[in-house]
Amino acid sequence: MTILVLDDEVQPDYRYLGPEIERLTPDGEYHVYADDPETPDLDVYDGVIISGSTASVYEEDHAFIDRQRDLVASCLDSGVPLLGICFGHQLVNDALGGRVVEDRRRATFVGMDVTAPDDPVLDGVGDVVPVLHADLVVEPGRGMETIATTDYNDYFCTRHESAPIWTVQYHPEFTERVEDNPSDWSRGGYDFADSNATATITNFAAVCERRAD
Repeated sequence: MTILVLDDEVQPDYRYLGPEIERLTPDGEYHVYADDPETPDLDVYDGVIISGSTASVYEEDHAFIDRQRDLVASCLDSGVPLLGICFGHQLVNDALGGRVVEDRRRATFVGMDVTAPDDPVLDGVGDVVPVLHADLVVEPGRGMETIATTDYNDYFCTRHESAPIWTVQYHPEFTERVEDNPSDWSRGGYDFADSNATATITNFAAVCERRAD
């Protein structure tokens, strides 16, 4: 089994989260998509993870974003499992006709309410998760259903109604290993011991493995 990890970070100095996704992903294959946006051959992968980014999906000066919208469509058509994280969450919903807007910067732990407790990717994931974002999905993409909310966003996590596509606004790969990288990060009233968000990636890998079998 091989899962393609696409790093969408446009600033090289900020590429500390994509490698963390690869580290936490069984048999992950890391590719900096923002530098080399060639559409990969999805036939050789059992799943795809799209990372976060300091870019915004509504910006027009990043050529790779249009190609990645096409990649989302290809995953939808081919049935390749896809997980979008933060920017990836926004990109997937945007590619399917949703709407993303600028909000305020959040860099801390937040509480989420899982509204689909039977979801395989959020299975066992607790309600405390780390976020690093300033944009929000305010209208989900076609076929995307809400599976978790927060007090400030009704579309915090989504999944497709029929395809193996999931998106999460939080960063399951953000752990103590990298918390010193963002200068504005604050744990707030929580600690990493309060969060098991990394289980999101483990769960997604399990979905990919079952489909590969």
